[in-house]
Amino acid sequence: METSGGIQASLAGRYATALFDLARESNKIETVEKSLGAVKAALAESGDFKALTASPLLSRDDAGRGIAAVAKAMKLDPVTANFLGVLAENRRLAQVGDIIRAFAQLAAAHRGETTAQVTSAHPLTSAQVKELQSQLKARVGRNVSVDLTVDPAILGGLVVKIGSQMIDSSIRTRLNSLAHAMKG
Repeated sequence: METSGGIQASLAGRYATALFDLARESNKIETVEKSLGAVKAALAESGDFKALTASPLLSRDDAGRGIAAVAKAMKLDPVTANFLGVLAENRRLAQVGDIIRAFAQLAAAHRGETTAQVTSAHPLTSAQVKELQSQLKARVGRNVSVDLTVDPAILGGLVVKIGSQMIDSSIRTRLNSLAHAMKG
């Protein structure tokens, strides 16, 4: 199994690789990717769901039952639902965000794309995402999928990471640079 940037080296990477292999064997890569996108959105939007994944106080059984109920309510595909159950059983639910990112990188590499982690101060519109993908494709020479994160602390602009390359055009960084330059 080829890896993108050493994904397999981390615990999350090993879980993501295992999930990717299962998804590929059952021709469900896109389906699993869609389900993981829903899980990622739920983690960002629901404090209760985030607490379920992060709480060390829940027993394996309680975490498993909670995840099974959430998977059913979210109508997740069976591969993803079973995988989340394995994470609950192994007490690895706290790693689910990292696993989702690693899976996205594996799926993008499988499609011949590269993945860019993009942080913006506000959610981007679909037109802005398409324009960003077009600009990044021109820069790197191949299709780019984007993993979007919103962080109001950057104030404005974007922070884009593709592999080891980082483009930081955030207002926070510009202000810090200006303050540093003014100090002399």
